[in-house]
Amino acid sequence: MKDDNFLKENNARHLWHPMGAPADSHGTPPKIIKGAEGVKITDIDGHSTVDAVGGLWCVNLGYSNNVVKEAIAKQLYDLPYYSAFAGTSNPPAIEASYAVREFFDADGMTRVFFTSGGSDSVDTALRLSRQYHRLRGEPTRTKFLSLKKGYHGTHFGGASVNGNNRFRINYEPLLPGCFHLPAPYPYRNPFNEADPAQLAQNIAAAMEDEIAFQGANTIAAFIMEPIQGAGGVIVPDASFMRLMREICDRHGILMISDEVITGFGRTGDWSGARHWGVQPDMMTVAKGITSGYFPVGACMVGDKVADVFENDQTGEAGIFHGYTYSAHPVGSAAVVACLAETQRLDTKANAAARGTQLYDGVRKLAEKHDIIGDVRGGHGLMTGIELVSDKAAKTPMDMATMKKVHEATYQAGAMVRLGAHNVLMSPPLTISEAEVNTILSALDAGFSAA
Repeated sequence: MKDDNFLKENNARHLWHPMGAPADSHGTPPKIIKGAEGVKITDIDGHSTVDAVGGLWCVNLGYSNNVVKEAIAKQLYDLPYYSAFAGTSNPPAIEASYAVREFFDADGMTRVFFTSGGSDSVDTALRLSRQYHRLRGEPTRTKFLSLKKGYHGTHFGGASVNGNNRFRINYEPLLPGCFHLPAPYPYRNPFNEADPAQLAQNIAAAMEDEIAFQGANTIAAFIMEPIQGAGGVIVPDASFMRLMREICDRHGILMISDEVITGFGRTGDWSGARHWGVQPDMMTVAKGITSGYFPVGACMVGDKVADVFENDQTGEAGIFHGYTYSAHPVGSAAVVACLAETQRLDTKANAAARGTQLYDGVRKLAEKHDIIGDVRGGHGLMTGIELVSDKAAKTPMDMATMKKVHEATYQAGAMVRLGAHNVLMSPPLTISEAEVNTILSALDAGFSAA
């Protein structure tokens, strides 16, 4: 490893970072995170903070889980790589598929297709949903429905069903046949409806109208996050996902639950769909599947989809899709260890308790700071804070002030994430009561600096 002077000198000089303009990194060099322990990260200057972002919604077990680290290290020596394309497999991949299937058995998932991450998993689900309908003799079902404010990765398929134009405009035209419904977002929505239950009904009506307009026989799948993450931690009414499920069933449309963020305990349940009492047809996961220690994702399907592929008589059920690192042996070893640790620690229980503490604490801060327009969360360790410059008019806070809040919060002891004019938090699921209080204290200092 090069010394600190080299790292500071070359910071942003050669590396383009995701989710930002290259020139911005020169004006404001990225913080160099050099170490981590428990739920805290330490930068190159020795400043330690509680990581209220959990890496990127992913470090569910914190940074010090040696069981997962040792499983990765051992597998590197046993078998560092081999392809899992049809014809070959490896022991960790077989074990990992069993572990994932068992973990999501209550969600009705029975088969697993491994990928390299969440964006891969979403593209896989979109492709398989089209193929499913072709195998059933309905090749006209090629379109997709999704929600505005939703985030489904950055591949062309995922970006096409994304509901945030930041990930779309510079890359258009995207995949045709993707249509978006309003988000279940009581603070801002086209119906001017503040009641979450009524808003859910309004969106359901809009979905029925869109299906009638497009023709049900042209729609392959509807994809949604059980709680919208990057869009601002938008929590729907408890009735919402069930309403969407019923509409999909009525019209023969597959439901894909994007669990890349909400899976593995973050909502206080092992999946977001389970949190709302829904069984989807397909699920996409990543992030918490290895606690971010190794890049792995998965697309899972239930029996309804699996049976069509496995009992096909057309000869067209070959899945000619996949990735070099699908079912990677080292990643698979990480999956097995991570799921065992996730269950041993019962992270969903701590996520529920600490998530309530964080949400209630931020709501108290909202009584003190007028720049807080809306607070969202209360369902596990996902919290969003929408900042405004004019509370009555709901005017979004300017980016200069957002950055000032972000920096002051960091200096006071917590790393948070900005999503436009939202402060987003998704701490490790192992976080303690005292560490949540540190986040709240740091946020108080950040808002005071605005």
